[in-house]
Amino acid sequence: MPSTTTIQALSILISGMAGAVMILLRLRAARQPTSLKKLVIPPLGMMTGFIMFALPMMHIPWLWGLSAFGTGLLIFSFPLIVTTRLALVKRDIFVIRSKAFILIMVSLFALRLSLHPVVEKVMTIPQTGAIFYLVALGMILPWRLAMVSEYLRLIQRRAE
Repeated sequence: MPSTTTIQALSILISGMAGAVMILLRLRAARQPTSLKKLVIPPLGMMTGFIMFALPMMHIPWLWGLSAFGTGLLIFSFPLIVTTRLALVKRDIFVIRSKAFILIMVSLFALRLSLHPVVEKVMTIPQTGAIFYLVALGMILPWRLAMVSEYLRLIQRRAE
């Protein structure tokens, strides 16, 4: 059985790599027109993460889960919503790159790392993964819904 330190180090490494890949994909995606499908599929794919809660070691109290989701929803989604814009270029809709996006993602990762020592005193490492998953989901859902709303508004404007 791997030690707690090994599991934590692997968790940090994997989280960092996933974050870097996500930032690179977002920057690359800004070069191509977006579509409703491209906006909706990532959060739908993320929903598969709920499978983790089938494992007893991932179980957390409902209040913790609601608080984590609410934190993502009410605090962390706001900077993403404010800094992400879509633009109609000729007949295509593009996501406008925001330098703030990278700063926001790196800041959230740093916050997650800094909170780990505090959080792990109260819960297990798998439970911290569940908590941070719910924070991320709470952050991404309203952000993507805002993008979908703006996308539909631009589609309507393009049709006029």
